[in-house]
Amino acid sequence: MGGLYNVAVVGATGAVGNMMVEVLQERNFPVNNLKLLASERSAGSAMLFQGKSHKVELLTPESFEDVDVALFSAGGSVSKEFAPIAAESGAVVVDNSSAFRMDPDIPLVVPEVNPHQIGAYRNRGIIANPNCSTIQMVVALKPIYDAAGIERIVVSTYQAVSGTGKRAIQELQDQSVSIFNFKPIKSEVYPHQIAFNCLPHIDVFLENGYTKEEMKMVNETKKILEDASIRVTATTVRVPVFYSHSESVNVETKKKITVQEVRDILSKAPGVVVVDDPGKNLYPLAIDAAGKDETFVGRIREDESIEKGINLWVVADNIRKGAATNAVQIAEILVKEYF
Repeated sequence: MGGLYNVAVVGATGAVGNMMVEVLQERNFPVNNLKLLASERSAGSAMLFQGKSHKVELLTPESFEDVDVALFSAGGSVSKEFAPIAAESGAVVVDNSSAFRMDPDIPLVVPEVNPHQIGAYRNRGIIANPNCSTIQMVVALKPIYDAAGIERIVVSTYQAVSGTGKRAIQELQDQSVSIFNFKPIKSEVYPHQIAFNCLPHIDVFLENGYTKEEMKMVNETKKILEDASIRVTATTVRVPVFYSHSESVNVETKKKITVQEVRDILSKAPGVVVVDDPGKNLYPLAIDAAGKDETFVGRIREDESIEKGINLWVVADNIRKGAATNAVQIAEILVKEYF
């Protein structure tokens, strides 16, 4: 097979779905027919793609006839119900929810890290897109892992509100305006005020005291790097930033690796941009990463408290590389190498 492909975007009107459509256009994905699918709430609206207006259709079990690739970003319950239906109809699903990520027979893919896993889509017709925070971290860590091995990762995240969706973006805007106008603050999306605040709480709390988001980072990292022996601990924090997640990553390697070696390795790594000149106040910033597809790494320094430790500051656009772009990159390799 070759040429053009019929593509469906499920959850097309959400923050990530919107961006998937944009990225398909930007990267000139070989689209023959684009089908935009959403719930009853959004069906009937229209979106532009390649200069033409496309009507958003209601998602039904019959939506996937003649679809080659289905990009899903409509939440776990929708994916659980409709991804197997899409796969049975002959589409290959790239799913952005957490529904299938830890299924042993479903590949969990970051194209710069483990593209060889894409072929395992044949198991069930589904490829999982990892969590946004995990994606940017493993893009930065894979080259270090290959060079020196990794014993342990300690990560703290500073995550933008866009990770929660359009309503959260609006809530941060509205709360900020209310504060400046001395009006009462309304918190509906988050349990506390997010404007001018940090919430150490992303997703639900589990019995072990970690949140689901934290455990996603722990488990997904091991699966993507194909190494269950790596010890990972995470603290995930929501911050009043619109786009781009930032992460403080502490890595204990198996072999000693110098700061200069890390800089050199990352400078050549796919999808990584090193921004690391503290003397000139140059380090990755969320506002600079927004709208870009690369993962930015800086503040590279030795952890002086242990023998083989490196600290990194890792920033990427959570809606693009953390979701939409990663999914489209997977689809690009899929149609190029497997169709």
